[in-house]
Order: sequence, then C-alpha cells, then structure tokens
Amino acid sequence: MSTNLGTAPIAVDDNPRRYAHLSTIRLEDPDAISRAAKARRRHPGLRSGRQNFIVAADHPARGALSVGSDPVAMADRRQLLDRLQIALANPAVDGVLASPDIMDDLLLLGALEGKLVFGSMNRGGLTGLVNEFDDRFTGHTAAALQALGADGGKMLTRICLGDPDTVSLLEATAKAIDSLAERKLIAMVEPFLSVWEKGKVRNDLSTDAVIKSIAIAEGLGSTSAYTWMKLPVVAEMERVMAATTLPTVLLGGDPEGTQEEVFSTWEAALSLPGVQGLTVGRTLLYPADGDVAGAVASAASLLHHTASADAASSHSASAHTASAQTAEVTE
Repeated sequence: MSTNLGTAPIAVDDNPRRYAHLSTIRLEDPDAISRAAKARRRHPGLRSGRQNFIVAADHPARGALSVGSDPVAMADRRQLLDRLQIALANPAVDGVLASPDIMDDLLLLGALEGKLVFGSMNRGGLTGLVNEFDDRFTGHTAAALQALGADGGKMLTRICLGDPDTVSLLEATAKAIDSLAERKLIAMVEPFLSVWEKGKVRNDLSTDAVIKSIAIAEGLGSTSAYTWMKLPVVAEMERVMAATTLPTVLLGGDPEGTQEEVFSTWEAALSLPGVQGLTVGRTLLYPADGDVAGAVASAASLLHHTASADAASSHSASAHTASAQTAEVTE
C-alpha cells in the first residue's frame, strides 16, 4: 500500500493500526523506551573530513506542522514515522534530531541503531504564540540526553533586539550549553536575528544578520568546546562561515524554489571549510514529488567524504565491535 504527497508514491503500509503496538508498549511497559536506549548500538564517531547527515523531526513539538502551502502536512504521526524510517534506512543518513516523543517512538521501532542522536531542548516558543520569543526549554534536558546515550542537544536561539524575552532566552541557552558540556555532549545552537512583523516572527536571513547571530550565539556559555552552529544557507556563505571556527551543520527550513535549486545551494555551501554536514527535515521528509527515498539519496550525494576519514570511520567501527564482543565475553 502507499500514501502520496504529490505525484510519486511512498511505499509504506497504510494500515491505520501499524503503530498500535507503540501505544500498547507505552501503556503496559513504558520502561521499554529506556531499555531500548541502553541496548542501542551507538554511532562509530565523528570524523573531520566526513560530513554528517542528520534528519530533523522536532517541528511538531513547537506547533509547526506546515510544509509549503499545506498547514497540517506533519500532523499525521503515522505518516511522519513512515517517512522518518524511510530516511533513516539509507546508510548515508547518520542520525536524527527529534523531540522526546518522536525520539521515543524511533527507539521502540529500533530505527536508531548506529545513528547519531540529538534531542530538541527548547520548544516553548510555539508558532504564533503571543510571546513566541519566550522560547522556554520544555523538551530534552542534558541529563535526559545523557541517560538516553544521545550525542547532544539542539536549541533554537531567536534573538529579537526589540523583545525583552530575548535576554532570558540567551541566559537559558547559556545554561543549557554548560549543562551539555559538563556531560561532554554537543550543543547544537541554531541562531537567528528575528523580528515581529505583522503579528508573526520573521527570521532575518540577510548575510549580515546571520553573521551577527553567529557572533552572539557562539559566545554563549562558559565554554564553546562542545558547541556547534546550525545555520541557514543564505547569500555569501563564504562570509558566513568566516564568522566562526565552530563545527557547523546546514539547516533546510521550509523549502522555497525547486528541489534542484535548493540542492544546488546546499552543494555550494557544503564545500566550505567548517561545514560538518546537513541537518534537514521538511525538505526531505515531505518533498513535492512524494519520493522521500529519492530526496534523501540526492541530498546524501552532496556530502563530502575524504578517503582518510572513511578509513578512520571504518577502523572506529571495527574497534567498537571488538570492544562490544570483548565486553560480552567478560561479563
């Protein structure tokens, strides 16, 4: 059976009860989530020269369900899980960025074996909320991410110079960065200079605004040792990437233009120093033609993997397997 978004089918089972077992597990055995997290095989490790591909799925927790002209495209959790599993099945996809509810579902489905795992930390700035800039940390905590065996946490950091809630957000972000760093977990910070415009929040995607947001965000916390940037692809990305020495992943956002045009801008930005890969959600999970697997494969083909990094990654994976086998023998 299949579902459609556009013209091409997504080959999934559309049985409405296909995820009913998740509800049963949550009802009868909620500790199964933590057991699945502890038993999960970890990603072999990050390497310079090998760009990473992370699929983002934390939009619904902020009430952001729209894709393009469809205001509720991400509302059906079953379809979202279908699409995520298609994306994660591609071995070129290194991991996921998700809110706790989606993360728990993926753990129970066994979809995160060998993957990088990033939790979404602040989802309180709901889309359209009267005080949207008061973006409180209502999702994963650093302690929870450590318990899950996650690799880090992501925080949206919208900076509005005309809104007094911004200073509280910056303080909370700095504390979250410190809490993650204490546990040697990555803080993936997604900064924007933003404004209120006709009752809505608009992110300023001019080159100078993105550079200024980086300057503010990379100075948060008592250490930047574990901090990454998550940045939009804008004009003059060479200038943008010259603003930081922090590892940087590129975000996709709500796609504008054709898929070919979007991918072309990603390809150019991925060639710049400091860019560690892609962290993309709606653009790939809800492509206009409905072909999730094809969109993911096309995006993966843009990533840069040097031969030395691939060899190092292979060695790390072998060492991880050997270590696990030794542990099984000695326990």
